[in-house]
Amino acid sequence: MTKNSHLIFAVTAALLAYMLGLVYFSNTHAILIGSITLLVVLWTNEALPLGVVSLLPMILFPSFGLLTTKQVASSYANPIIFLFLGGFMLAIATQKTGLHRVIAHKILKTFPATPRGIIFSMAITSALLSAFLSNTTTALLLISIALFLTEDKTLKIRLVLAVAYGSSIGGIITPIGTPPNLILLGFFESQSLAPIGFMQWIVMTLPLAIVMLIIIGLVLSHGVETCHVADFQHTDRMNKAQKQLSLILITMVLLLLVNSPVKPFYDGLGISEKGILLGFGLLMFIPFFGFLEWEDTKKIPYEIIFLFGAGFSIAKAFLDT
Repeated sequence: MTKNSHLIFAVTAALLAYMLGLVYFSNTHAILIGSITLLVVLWTNEALPLGVVSLLPMILFPSFGLLTTKQVASSYANPIIFLFLGGFMLAIATQKTGLHRVIAHKILKTFPATPRGIIFSMAITSALLSAFLSNTTTALLLISIALFLTEDKTLKIRLVLAVAYGSSIGGIITPIGTPPNLILLGFFESQSLAPIGFMQWIVMTLPLAIVMLIIIGLVLSHGVETCHVADFQHTDRMNKAQKQLSLILITMVLLLLVNSPVKPFYDGLGISEKGILLGFGLLMFIPFFGFLEWEDTKKIPYEIIFLFGAGFSIAKAFLDT
């Protein structure tokens, strides 16, 4: 199918969803259902670029009277978005300094040099990184390593899947690990609900993540025969930039942990987590460290940020209608 046919299909699906919505809901609700169907289908079949589709609520919702332009625009400036923007800056700095390869190498060394051991190591490595970095960024950083480890096609595919699944699983471990977590926190904030603390979130999700990682490792390594694994040519010593960045990341994680309230025993520091992550992201541009230059911000996936804004605007449209 061509992109034109994909676009026609999306519009047709939206009209059918609208007409079906009229049977059970009011006209306003049916319009909202049709609009969201259009967005979801376009996101799925990629008839239009991700960033373009993510900006359509700015046109659709005010045009149909679901929200005002000001209300929709405010969703694209949600404080949660700036939290994730800081995370993107840290991820780019990690990639630029090569720190991600050092971390992956050190973790790989702790597992047996067998197909099962390497599959587990890649899944756990990606899970640990994606707990604090973007799932997509973590996957992109580690897939190149996974492809390098072996020439065996079957094992290569399983290693890539281990990275993908590990990134998704690791994203649930911390509140900043994946966009849905941030959207949930944004919803809590908009409804004046008590937020889930950083440490409390980890305590609730870590056992589930461990169980899922074990299952994924066992499933992906099932039936894999012994095969040749490439020698990972990498030094154990970190250079100056990598040491500085690792120290900054450890400091940030410790600050987030100390800042997290543990009710009713500890109220935390009261610092905004959004400010912490954005602050550490902007720290990457300080000349003393020299991790990033403004040109590096071109690597930030702004279409993903627009996608967050679309998600917040959809949630607001549901609430207001």
